[in-house]
Amino acid sequence: MKAIIVEDSRLARLELQELLKCHPEIEVVGEAKNITIAQQKIEALAPELIFLDINMPGGDGFELLERLDSCPEVIFTTAYDEYAIKAFEFNALDYLLKPVNPKRLAQALTKLAEKQPNASINTPNDAPIDHKIFVKDGERCYLIDVDKIRYFESSGNYARIHFGKNKPMLYKSLNKIEPRLQPKVFVRTNRQYIVNINYISAIETSGISGLLLTMDDGREIDVSRRHTSLFKQLLSI
Repeated sequence: MKAIIVEDSRLARLELQELLKCHPEIEVVGEAKNITIAQQKIEALAPELIFLDINMPGGDGFELLERLDSCPEVIFTTAYDEYAIKAFEFNALDYLLKPVNPKRLAQALTKLAEKQPNASINTPNDAPIDHKIFVKDGERCYLIDVDKIRYFESSGNYARIHFGKNKPMLYKSLNKIEPRLQPKVFVRTNRQYIVNINYISAIETSGISGLLLTMDDGREIDVSRRHTSLFKQLLSI
């Protein structure tokens, strides 16, 4: 897959080039230090992916995207987190903070593989979710710290993410979400829930061998018999 790096810092371009050596399926066909050069190279080389900085001399990354007649996939790379929501309004694939973490880069390329299954992206589609996840639910966009998620609740073939006072829909099933979560933090309690143990406020016995959890928002969640043994072991009950 052809990619272009748009970044005013030569050092940052070199660092990203080095990280991408671990992903040989990504071919960097060009670099640009401002949006004028970037537009010229994008129109000439037709890349399928742009690694795009936001703050640059002569115009920001958003202005570049507005200039393009046809926009490739975009992974933002920036030192500032305050533009995240705006970035996803431009349908960005991911938003990486500099210095770019190799694991986060792999996760971003995993999203690309899932979005374009026929593309030659070899990153695993079961990369762990251990940082932030982006969720678009209707007109609302969320960039969620994973450690702030209280629990995942099944909703048919999808799941709702409960964090703070929000509960956006994530278009994946609990069975697909579970393997990508930290197993010592997120625990499956039954068919309906995966809970973050850090948000449990009380545990009671329920029935013959089950448990009843009370989460810090007041929600009561049963731990099925099937999951009780593992749950007790994890919490040393």
